[in-house]
Amino acid sequence: MAEQRAAPAPKGISIHRMSEHDLLEVVEIEEQSGLSRWGWAAYYAELQGANSDLMLVARPVDATIEAAPIAGYIVARETAGELHINNFAVRSGFRRRGIGTALLERVLQEARNRKANAAFLEVRSTNLAAQALYERSGFQAIARRANYYSDPIEDAVVMTLNLG
Repeated sequence: MAEQRAAPAPKGISIHRMSEHDLLEVVEIEEQSGLSRWGWAAYYAELQGANSDLMLVARPVDATIEAAPIAGYIVARETAGELHINNFAVRSGFRRRGIGTALLERVLQEARNRKANAAFLEVRSTNLAAQALYERSGFQAIARRANYYSDPIEDAVVMTLNLG
């Protein structure tokens, strides 16, 4: 089987491993996007673990790395051959530019490099834009989890992708 390559980042965007210096902006994007709250401490703890290479940020390249705002981020964890995408968001002013697709494809490629054979995620049942993005990347809905999310209470759609 030929090795698949991740889609390149859209023109003007670079993707890098997340660092501790990114966390305040990541939490800001998390809060603005209505994701389930992790907060600074949870992201920091995740950065200390074996999956820190599955924590990525996207930035515009038209400024220095330190000054450029984070356009989006993705946080995933690989365990026992399965990738779980935990949190994933693009700042509202940067949406619909291919940044989400590039982040998703990059983390899926990292999982393939680790020899993971499947990817999983949960998404709000009303977040049709995110579900469409995942479907374009090959994910399929396989289950629904009632009342999975709080604030507001909402079902989750469980989606999976075969990485083999």
